[in-house]
Amino acid sequence: MTATANVDPAEIAKFEALAERWWDPQGEFRPLHELNPLRLDFIRARAPLKGARVLDVGCGGGILAEAMAADGAEVMGIDLAETPLKIARLHALERKIAVSYRLDSVDAHADANGGRYDIVTCMEMLEHVPQPDAIVARLADLLRPGGQLFVSTLNRNLKSFLMAIVGAEYLLRLLPRGTHEYERFIRPSELARWARQASLTQGALSGLVYDPFSRRFSLSADTAVNYLAQFQKP
Repeated sequence: MTATANVDPAEIAKFEALAERWWDPQGEFRPLHELNPLRLDFIRARAPLKGARVLDVGCGGGILAEAMAADGAEVMGIDLAETPLKIARLHALERKIAVSYRLDSVDAHADANGGRYDIVTCMEMLEHVPQPDAIVARLADLLRPGGQLFVSTLNRNLKSFLMAIVGAEYLLRLLPRGTHEYERFIRPSELARWARQASLTQGALSGLVYDPFSRRFSLSADTAVNYLAQFQKP
């Protein structure tokens, strides 16, 4: 990381500390394991993965990256947390799934690979960086003309504060306390504005809702808390 990188070292440290438990479906990353089939289906329904060049930004331990590679995509995962990348490489090796991982920033990767990718994914990352609008601009740079960007993040309102922080971190303990900072949550209108500024057009928008009784996530028209968004480069 350089001094000017758009990254919060404290956020990187959070995920470094938990890296060894990334693939434990009952551990701290259980919500990611439960969300992953929905995220994958959202992408599959809008962009063919087989043979596509895909970049997973903020890939962590590789949960989504592996799933897309298993669908036939040529996947590169980048992150600035080194330990999760080691876990991702080991898990892919054990499962014999071909995924490339690199310790790299969005800025550096976009400088070297502008216009390379058919699909770029950025899941649960934008709410952890100091300047998410700048990240969206660099994600757009990575897409080829006609390429698709898929983003998931958290809305900013009272409901999301109560459910994503008070409920998920303190009451249900789905996530470690301190995982999220409410001030960094992103309204869909803000994300859409940043995408327009990066010359992207918006496609689908879907909420992700959690049922604490069945302990399952589902896609929904309700985007008040978690949501998925699709954008396209003209």
